[in-house]
Amino acid sequence: MNILDKIIADKFKEVELKKSLIPVQQLEKSVLFDRKCVSLAENLRTGSGIIAEHKRRSPSKSVINQSLNVQDVAKGYEEADVSGISVLTDGKYFGGSLEDLLYARASVKTPILRKEFMIDEYQVSEAKAYGADAILLIAAVLSEKQLIYLADSAKKLGMDVLLEVHNEKELQKSLKVNTDMIGVNNRNLKTFEVSIDNSKKLSKLIPNEFVKVSESGISTIAAIADLKNYGYEGFLIGENFMKTNNPGAAAKKFITELKAMV
Repeated sequence: MNILDKIIADKFKEVELKKSLIPVQQLEKSVLFDRKCVSLAENLRTGSGIIAEHKRRSPSKSVINQSLNVQDVAKGYEEADVSGISVLTDGKYFGGSLEDLLYARASVKTPILRKEFMIDEYQVSEAKAYGADAILLIAAVLSEKQLIYLADSAKKLGMDVLLEVHNEKELQKSLKVNTDMIGVNNRNLKTFEVSIDNSKKLSKLIPNEFVKVSESGISTIAAIADLKNYGYEGFLIGENFMKTNNPGAAAKKFITELKAMV
């Protein structure tokens, strides 16, 4: 069993437990549930294109940064003029939580992506109740039917959808999904090896109606300039900012240089 299989197996148990403790009707009573979402896809098209991530640790890198609070990170990212903020909410493998999402939402107006291994409609309602503007769906762990169903559930609640693919097979089953953005993950989820050539290879197969997002392994402005030539408008950057003592300042320096060069 690879790490992705382990994460998903644990996620099924986690979601069933949560359902028994907090019914979806309770989530729907959240003060944030009726909040109007800000479009992440639109922000990527009109802004810096950077989605900056709050991530404490990962299975591949162990601890990245556990000394900062999410409010400070989120505020720093907003001041840096990011187009979106990605908040990891998986606890066991990434050290995140729904509270991180809630605190980030309370701190900024920038669109927030709930970065999670989504397998159930319940998690979509959770995302809305805790202040997310967009959700992530991972084609590697969901069937075409599940992708369509979960995306439709998110769209009904006014959220954007970022659909993540790793290869052509996953992309093909994603093209009928009501998604706003298609993200190409440059990290192989089974080996954790990273190459932005994956984004280049799949770019021409992604219809222009979707905002193209390149995820993982992006650490230089040159890489973004290169990927823009392939039609990418969004760039998800996590560890590059989070491994510093001040992710917001690192993002600001990066985006300032990006605007000057691109």
